[in-house]
Amino acid sequence: MKDYREANLTIEDLKNMYSAMDLGRKLDERMWLLNRAGKIPFVISCQGQEATQIGAAYALQKGDFSAPYYRDLAFVTHLGMTPLETMNSAFGKRDDISSGGKQMPSHFSKKEVGIMSQGSSVATQVLHAVGAALSLKMDGKPNIALTSLGEGSSNQGDFHEGLNFAGVHKLPFICLIENNKYAISVSKDLQYGAEKLSDRAKGYGMFGETVDGNDPIAVYHAIKTARDRGVNGEGSTLIEAMCTRLTAHSSDDDDRYRTDDEKSYNKEHDCNVQFKKYLIDEVHIDATWFEEIEKENKQRVHEATKEAEASPYPDPSETYTHVYDQEGEKNA
Repeated sequence: MKDYREANLTIEDLKNMYSAMDLGRKLDERMWLLNRAGKIPFVISCQGQEATQIGAAYALQKGDFSAPYYRDLAFVTHLGMTPLETMNSAFGKRDDISSGGKQMPSHFSKKEVGIMSQGSSVATQVLHAVGAALSLKMDGKPNIALTSLGEGSSNQGDFHEGLNFAGVHKLPFICLIENNKYAISVSKDLQYGAEKLSDRAKGYGMFGETVDGNDPIAVYHAIKTARDRGVNGEGSTLIEAMCTRLTAHSSDDDDRYRTDDEKSYNKEHDCNVQFKKYLIDEVHIDATWFEEIEKENKQRVHEATKEAEASPYPDPSETYTHVYDQEGEKNA
């Protein structure tokens, strides 16, 4: 782990980061149980990538925009999407803030905390964030726009077009690649020939860096430095965080393309377990604190699950709301 003092973090910051990582994990684990029980239709997991996501989210400030990708549950939870809002989305309930129960889970959005609506086509969020960064620069605001994506999405045209535009115009923009080494079932060895994806930054005229995505302190420091660079007019940054995907790609994926040895290795290097060990052994945070915060997070997830499960589904009359131009139909 990077020394937290070098990143200007306090012990209280470290506690907040661990609590957020643990909440993301417990929320994710509960949704897997609900899916296997036949209560929710789909889960795409953040497990193993919480360190990257919380490290990044912790470095953002009020007024920043984010265009996350579908695996960013811990990231959006820390930014302000509540466990109840997530569960309403997972159950497809009326009070789902992203779509009113019409969209599949993991299409995050919450305007109040700067989380932009996302589409289902991977990498389109890059263009959304670049557009937001352009607006921030034009308006002279001291903020940045951050987008995240998996390494597979970095091979889409939207990625290259977006980063080229951001580099040309020196936008206050950060692109975070959460490299978990698999684009569904395709390993990184068959995805790209570069040694490091951050090397692509040179071609766009921006700063690039590869960091340990299992270390939330290292990710925080990289994102914070990139944010400072952006708001100071020094241009955009491409950060590649090497992390681990503990689960299958989604609840519909059969991940026998990974060996048992690989899965065991990933489990041994679980970022949540590693960070907790670091906080106990090196920072000397008492083990009883972890027991208390983990119990509290478990209860939050339990209450959100029960409330969402008991809440109403959308009324059938709302089927076409925000789908077709109803006012136009009336005037036709």
